[in-house]
Amino acid sequence: MRIAVINEVSARQKNSDIIKALEGRGHEVLNLGMTGNSELPELTYIHTGLMTAILLNSGSVDFVVGGCGTGQGYLNAAMQFPGVFCGLISSSLDAWLFTQINGGNCISLPLNQGYGWAADVNLRFVFDRIFSVESGCGYPENRRESQQKSRQTLSRISQIAHRPFFEILDDMPQEIVKAVAGFPGFISVLDKKTQTLLQKYIED
Repeated sequence: MRIAVINEVSARQKNSDIIKALEGRGHEVLNLGMTGNSELPELTYIHTGLMTAILLNSGSVDFVVGGCGTGQGYLNAAMQFPGVFCGLISSSLDAWLFTQINGGNCISLPLNQGYGWAADVNLRFVFDRIFSVESGCGYPENRRESQQKSRQTLSRISQIAHRPFFEILDDMPQEIVKAVAGFPGFISVLDKKTQTLLQKYIED
């Protein structure tokens, strides 16, 4: 699995904890948001929500790990876009249930509120559980078929309720798109078609 980690500014110091918690699982991890490097331009959850949508809609990654102080801002920003199915994950049980029932492709972590003693350990437990079960398989057993059908329906609703993703960019606030397209290292992980689409925002 190709996983993007995208931190926004208020949670930049938690980036190393997330990366460490993902190590040793056999996934390709792309660290694309804010790290402890204070020289990087600041990304808010508005920026990281758009980055998430670009990555998932272009097929550049399979899964995105994001978040913010409470997790709520990033969750809401990411869910404005088609093809993004995000859950607010605070515990390993949240992770285990979200994967099976909701079959999402993105999680939002609360990275300041309640982030205290052994929070780095909790992150490892979250990732232990989120990748331990089949995505969208349904839980409990007697609800599997219904929940699988609901997940498929939700995917169709997302397509119906949104314009195609790459039509949205021209109508987005251009300073947001430019900041995302020009963020160091971001555009390089995208496929050539998406790179070309975003390049014009950098050049304008």
